[in-house]
Amino acid sequence: MARILFVEDEVALSDLVRSHLEKEGHTVEQAFDGKQALAAADKVRPDLVILDWMLPGVDGLTVCKELRRKHVMPILMLTARGEVADRVTGLQVGADDYLGKPFSIVELAARVGSLLRRVAIDNAAATADTSMPVTFGTLVLDFVGHRATLAGSELDLSRREMDLLELLLQHPGRTFSREFLLERLWGVDFDGLDRAVDTQMVRLRRKLGDLGACIETVWGVGYRFRPELREAT
Repeated sequence: MARILFVEDEVALSDLVRSHLEKEGHTVEQAFDGKQALAAADKVRPDLVILDWMLPGVDGLTVCKELRRKHVMPILMLTARGEVADRVTGLQVGADDYLGKPFSIVELAARVGSLLRRVAIDNAAATADTSMPVTFGTLVLDFVGHRATLAGSELDLSRREMDLLELLLQHPGRTFSREFLLERLWGVDFDGLDRAVDTQMVRLRRKLGDLGACIETVWGVGYRFRPELREAT
């Protein structure tokens, strides 16, 4: 089962959710404020984070943005704020799902299960036999040969453009921060600016033609690949 980090300043609610999730076989680490959450995430490396929006000190939105700088695990945000704009803000800074308070423990467990299944699919895609090309519309990606074709014509991609394309297609819908992409693809010793990521994305989108619209900018955070945007092009 999964390692879950639950970030909630209401101790009674935190203990209740922890008890329920542990009965389902998960291991649950608790944090009660933003600073504890960030430290626990680095130490525990959870498979999933359940994160309350309203936290003492460092608020949940800030925690979410900081988590997205280094981690790709799914984040489920909890909040009593019901405005659509608030939900959109949470999703834009990197949350994968959103549940309003008060909530049913059963629904929370169902959301957790759904997100963990997505993780399993992502992991399977990342570790699957990559000898078979991946096809998305007219785009064909050959992981073994590190080459891609669009409508039958080979794309002239740099190594980093190819690495970006592979990462995005392996994790559709997942938001990657510029900082994460720099560390993952350029290396921890890279001393350039995060605009290097933006430059590579512009070039990659241009080379992908209409399919480039599926690479969505998440303002203030980074980028994600959304296959459903193909229908809007």
